[in-house]
Amino acid sequence: MELDSILDFLDNKTILITGATGFLAKIFVKKILIVQPNVKKLYLLVRAPDAKSALQRFNKEAVAKDLFNILKKKHGTNLQSFLSEKVTPVAGDITYENLGIKDPGLIKEMWGNIDVVVNVAATTNFDERYDDSLALNTFGAKNVLNFAAKCDKIKLLLHVSTAYVSGETPGLILETPYRLGEALNGAHGLDINTEKKISEERLKELSYD
Repeated sequence: MELDSILDFLDNKTILITGATGFLAKIFVKKILIVQPNVKKLYLLVRAPDAKSALQRFNKEAVAKDLFNILKKKHGTNLQSFLSEKVTPVAGDITYENLGIKDPGLIKEMWGNIDVVVNVAATTNFDERYDDSLALNTFGAKNVLNFAAKCDKIKLLLHVSTAYVSGETPGLILETPYRLGEALNGAHGLDINTEKKISEERLKELSYD
């Protein structure tokens, strides 16, 4: 897609971005605000207990960083006014239904206005506990999909993922590539609900009274 067509697409759009304080999401937010200031609104999902905490975390972990210097230079003393108009940090968590958003009025507002959903929330720690990575990277993505499906004006759902990439580096043992539907134990397909049940049962076995 050409840049001009992307900018035209983003014009007057309302966008939900998950994982808003993460590395990629912060770059994405900054880029949109620079190249398409006519974006209507950015809902930024932030892990926080409430809206005030979500705003504070966004300001501390995004706006206060050097990454936003170009916006600071562009808007000067009007930056906070510009951000207040364009950006709404939302307290939530993709591991919960309706993304953990507690305000029913806000949920209804988002369902009625969102045009685009960009899911950047994930754990990129490849040594993560299995139950945590399953909850965030698998069921979290499913919760985002379900939320997007309830948006009346939805035009695009973009899911950003990450994975190991095997190279041809001499001396390294390359991973065996697997295709969609293949499993390590040779079973056909993968049932995420079964995986969740197994992880929950294993946690019970490991827990102490």
